Amino acid sequence: MAAVSVVKKELRQKVQSLLKTLPQESATAQSTIVTNKLFTLPEYLNAKRISVFLSMPYGEISTTRIVQDALARGKEVFIPYTHNISIQPRVSIMDMLRLESMEEFTSLEPDKWGIPSLAKSSIPTKQNCFGGLGVAVNRSRGGALDDVGLDLIIMPGMAFDTGLKRLGHGKGYYDHFLNRYSTEIEGSSRAGKRPFLVALALKEQIIFPPEEVPVASHDQPVDAVIVGDGSLIAS
Repeated sequence: MAAVSVVKKELRQKVQSLLKTLPQESATAQSTIVTNKLFTLPEYLNAKRISVFLSMPYGEISTTRIVQDALARGKEVFIPYTHNISIQPRVSIMDMLRLESMEEFTSLEPDKWGIPSLAKSSIPTKQNCFGGLGVAVNRSRGGALDDVGLDLIIMPGMAFDTGLKRLGHGKGYYDHFLNRYSTEIEGSSRAGKRPFLVALALKEQIIFPPEEVPVASHDQPVDAVIVGDGSLIAS
């Protein structure tokens, strides 16, 4: 495990250095190509409930048009919210909370990475993708089982390979979320169904053979990666 962690760290540093030199014009052009490709996928078109990461202002595919399109199509859109569940030791996890409108999206304040983020004060009133309001540790639930789960998860990452392995940013938020997913939706209409996982990547984030993304036992592959050159990596 230690060896895998070291290799992961080295690969993150390598890709991060490459992305720092990427002209913003290239990232913007690739974002347009990736977004247009996503809009043709049946998994996106047919999805009623989706989650989508909100992008950093640089070095990543922009998801602003995706949020706008999904809301315009009447999809239920959920966005990540990370929060602490313990202080000593410090442990944080991710929940997916519903974004109600484009007006709400444009009102979000950037966090320290420049990512638009929900205000902590609004969290108790936000619909959780697993049902109820608020986050995992103190979520309020209704008497009846809410519509829960997701049809599609649009994921970020630091690097991806042609075997659909994903290297995250090192916090493990998505892997933990996916590992608890089946338990959270048990008893619902989506029980036993994993959402389709599609990652969005700049060309510079793809690792080609013979190199590959190092993974541990808890790391989960994605179902497809849409690349900034318009290609689709899928199983």
